[in-house]
Amino acid sequence: MKLSEMNREQLLGFKKEAEQLYNDFKAKGLCLNMARGNPCKEQLELTVDMLDVFDDGNFMSENGIDVRNYGMLDGIPEAKKLFSDMIGVSDDEVIIFGNSSLNAMYWAVQIAFNKGIRGCEPWSKLEKVKFLCPVPGYDRHFKVTEFFGVEMINVPMTPEGPDMDMVEKLVSEDDEIKGIWCVPQYSNPDGISYSDETVRRFANLKPKAKDFRIFWDNAYCIHHLTDDPHYILNILDEAKKAGNENMVYIFGSTSKITFPGAGVAVMGSSRENVEQLKKYLGISIISYDKMNQLRHVKFFGSFENMKEHMKKHMAIIAPKFRLVCDMLKKEIAPLGIGEWTEPEGGYFVSFNAMNGCAKRIVKLCSEAGVTLTGAGATFPYGVDKNDKNIRIAPTYPSMEELEKAMELFIISVKLASVEKLLREKK
Repeated sequence: MKLSEMNREQLLGFKKEAEQLYNDFKAKGLCLNMARGNPCKEQLELTVDMLDVFDDGNFMSENGIDVRNYGMLDGIPEAKKLFSDMIGVSDDEVIIFGNSSLNAMYWAVQIAFNKGIRGCEPWSKLEKVKFLCPVPGYDRHFKVTEFFGVEMINVPMTPEGPDMDMVEKLVSEDDEIKGIWCVPQYSNPDGISYSDETVRRFANLKPKAKDFRIFWDNAYCIHHLTDDPHYILNILDEAKKAGNENMVYIFGSTSKITFPGAGVAVMGSSRENVEQLKKYLGISIISYDKMNQLRHVKFFGSFENMKEHMKKHMAIIAPKFRLVCDMLKKEIAPLGIGEWTEPEGGYFVSFNAMNGCAKRIVKLCSEAGVTLTGAGATFPYGVDKNDKNIRIAPTYPSMEELEKAMELFIISVKLASVEKLLREKK
């Protein structure tokens, strides 16, 4: 029976049982953290041999540069080839950064504020700057634009990607809208891959602002959870067909491929954008960690090998996603008190509780020893007006820990939901 169909007496009995189960969990003294999408230890072990690739004493790039020294601002050529293949651009359309793609995104926004984009007025001199934010979305994207005082406008996600009717209308009418955040493949947290039509519509946008940019954070481009993965269209190729190649900034990294704290980040764009951005980059740094770039190249050899390597990650984490979804199907679906995504890639399961319950669920979990991403984090300013979305990150805990955490999560969903229904039935 669905919880909403129960009478008050039945709801009180359900609540009593849920409270007993919850108190039993509190007594166990759990301490599990599922707040971020961290790789687990077994995933980190997959690339530990990378640390030995210089045992042969060869530190030379293919262009004759000793990677231990200064030089090669935008990356060594073999790293540019490897990572341009990963994000779908040419090796002269790419800049290799340090370990953080988020840092590269922050830097790109900072440059727009300090220097402007391709001759346009610096954003810092404008009365107002706005960004479109597909929701639910990535909290750290929103933190970047919030830091710079950008007004963020929510755009609903659909199964095909962001609501493109809304995107097209807004950017064509308002020259204060300067950008949009996108996680186009296995979106964070919904796990949605943008349809071909959505990608083409992005590539053919006609923004009123000449300095409008699509921040295309393709963080999960090879993070598949099935043997038959879906690949999205190449945004830069489509933008070139429309004469819009300067409109796109593409980002990626190996943070969840090799080592989150010691990976390689990459930014791709048109040749014109890359040349301009390199001039600004050269003021702040002479070169990033070229030893790490060559370390990755020596370890993988090619993009095809990198994709094969990701199957090892899939073997470790795909069972965790199945466990989460199977437990939700068994315990939550019959009660009709939540909906969730079943992603084919990426790092998250997006759970929608009954309206008004997300904060209570997260609080209940926290008080019993399981830390989740904060309710509201997947919306700009941390405000989910419906208070329903919760991001579940299954990758870091062991299977045993994850099962315990999900048991508590499910109990908390039941308890928060029955509390809400009892309030409504007074």
